[in-house]
Amino acid sequence: MQDNATEVTAAGIARLAGVGRAAVSNWRRRHADFPKPVGGTETSPSFALAEVEAWLRHQGKLAEVPLRERVWQQLVGHPEGPVTALTHAGCVLLLIHDRPTVWLEVSAGSDERLAALLPAALEQEAVLRFGRVRAERGVHAGVDAEQPSAVNRPVTVNTPEVPSGGSAAPHAPAVPDTPAALGVPLPTGPQLLPSIPLLRGAAELAAELGARHAFEFLLGRYLDANPRQFTTTPTELARLMADLAGPARTVLDPACGTGALLRALDARPGQELNAQDSVPELAVLTLLRLALHGRATVRAAVGDSLRADAFPRLRADTVLCHPPFNERNWGHDELAYDPRWEYGFPARAESELAWVQHALARLRDGGTAVLLMPPATASRRSGRRIRADLLRRGALRAVVALPVGAAPPYNIPLHLWVLRRPEKAPGRPEVLLADAGQFAGEGRGGPDWQAVRDVVLDAWRAHDRDGTLPERPGLARSVPVIELLDDDVDLAPARHLPPPAAADGAEQLVAVRACLDETLRLTTGLTPPPAVTERPVRWPLTTVGELARGSALVMRTGGNGGHARVPVLTDHDVLAGTGPSGTLPETDEEAVLTEAGDVVVPVLGGGSVVRVVDGTTEGAVLGRNLVLLHPDPAALDPWFLAGFLRGTANNRQASSYASTATRLDVRRLQLPRLPLDEQRRYGARFRALDEFERALRHAGRLGDQLVRGMYDGLTDGTVPPG
Repeated sequence: MQDNATEVTAAGIARLAGVGRAAVSNWRRRHADFPKPVGGTETSPSFALAEVEAWLRHQGKLAEVPLRERVWQQLVGHPEGPVTALTHAGCVLLLIHDRPTVWLEVSAGSDERLAALLPAALEQEAVLRFGRVRAERGVHAGVDAEQPSAVNRPVTVNTPEVPSGGSAAPHAPAVPDTPAALGVPLPTGPQLLPSIPLLRGAAELAAELGARHAFEFLLGRYLDANPRQFTTTPTELARLMADLAGPARTVLDPACGTGALLRALDARPGQELNAQDSVPELAVLTLLRLALHGRATVRAAVGDSLRADAFPRLRADTVLCHPPFNERNWGHDELAYDPRWEYGFPARAESELAWVQHALARLRDGGTAVLLMPPATASRRSGRRIRADLLRRGALRAVVALPVGAAPPYNIPLHLWVLRRPEKAPGRPEVLLADAGQFAGEGRGGPDWQAVRDVVLDAWRAHDRDGTLPERPGLARSVPVIELLDDDVDLAPARHLPPPAAADGAEQLVAVRACLDETLRLTTGLTPPPAVTERPVRWPLTTVGELARGSALVMRTGGNGGHARVPVLTDHDVLAGTGPSGTLPETDEEAVLTEAGDVVVPVLGGGSVVRVVDGTTEGAVLGRNLVLLHPDPAALDPWFLAGFLRGTANNRQASSYASTATRLDVRRLQLPRLPLDEQRRYGARFRALDEFERALRHAGRLGDQLVRGMYDGLTDGTVPPG
């Protein structure tokens, strides 16, 4: 049954039909029978999803709404909001995952019957999976537990039947509760009816993908649709942090967000995962995500971990944390006498050092913490005394500088701090300083994560095993603590690492110079002949949209990583003319793979750049903000297609303008109707221009490399001035 109450915005309609938002605006103006708005605002109206689907089918613009898109539109159009809808769907997916026969029993029959039976089934599932639910207040020294205004009221969900194995002191007696303790209560009876189409759709999606992957798809789409609301930890970075920490039975993430760090752990029998976040919705989503991910004991809490620690007696094997950065209102005034500040009371501007000490306080002796930190924390003068004490007592074991683009904010090179709760004072303490900055990817493609992992994990494991590491110029060095205990206690790795070996610097520059000479000669030979001016030709025109409807080409949009890790062609790669450099998280959605002869068009930025896929880009995954056109070779020449799509006037008439960006509606791009032989004549000329353009770009890159190398060689003494 389709939900007539589910609403969809113009952006959602564009996704359903595979067009730009400008096309939806045109439909509204040109077609009197286009569905009328049922909600939203005058500037951002919403429409009934069922009416939109029916209109699109009647117009021949939609054969069938894909299951994933239908479920997604039901989720974002839910009357209680997408977070509540995602929570409802997650609860049902957990029931399907653990007890599919119960779901089949309660879902048989009418929607009213399902709404009546489902709450009891979900409550029973919560008790069976999570045990009993306990509400408690976090207590800090100097804070009266009977003063609720002093702390937030965290809610934890645990499984007391699984013993803690000594990692933590016993908890207070548990009190039975309902799934409402998860933070977003599930309505009962008739109140549940608006969610039924979504829940049935989620069940269909689970049958296609599996319950866990269905939830990951919906959660991923929600996070992608709201990038400014959440600070996420990229999957590759989360894996690196988990690998630095090593195997662990009891793990805590005190600022869990959506649970990316805990999900990155290798599942172990009897594992206990503890998560806390100040945003109730994030704690709930983390709980459901981790419960679907494995059979570990999951305990989630709501509250600010610094002000209202939900796990004051926990002594974990590992703490993983991506804390909020630059928080001045972290509790400086009310937490002045907190016992967690073993290494010094953090200044108001040093919230990150408060999180460092909170992590150390929740570790058992010898336990490891890995935190993502802004680079300023390694050198700010206000934190030098705490940094010095962390070094003296052997708590800080490594500082790793990551490449630019590793995590938000993407424009600065963040650091990883590896800490260990000291069991005894070290004899001759050394700290590992590593710099993986050279592995930054070009543009928005992201770092070379495999290279980062190889360098960082190899250096850390050797240092951790031996207590020291032979110097690796430009990459890593074990530094005696005494060398760092000066007036600044500056821990930025780049300031303490020797530069990369430059024994062959002069020889490399000679090779670059020779390559540049050859490229310049090639470029001269590729220079187009003088143009002959003729009167403009008026061809009959068609559009990409018409060609797609006539099956002369197939149009696909990118952005899904697929099941396997394949190099990703990004919009920056297309604009810069470079090979695939990006990454995308693995998803259960089918990735769009490029084939030789495909034409790739960036849709953001207002540029007139188009790329024909060749051997260097064939087989790559199509990245975000790209449209792929797969022409029928019997009807269209790819170089003819690409050449005419690059026309400046063509791009201008097909572009729409938002407040901060220009977006290209690829369907509106025009090209002339010409016989295939004539297309190939134009295509050959366009291909020659493309070769000339590539040679110019290559010459530019070689020139930049030569100039940069000469400056570096002259300034470091490896190249003499004459």
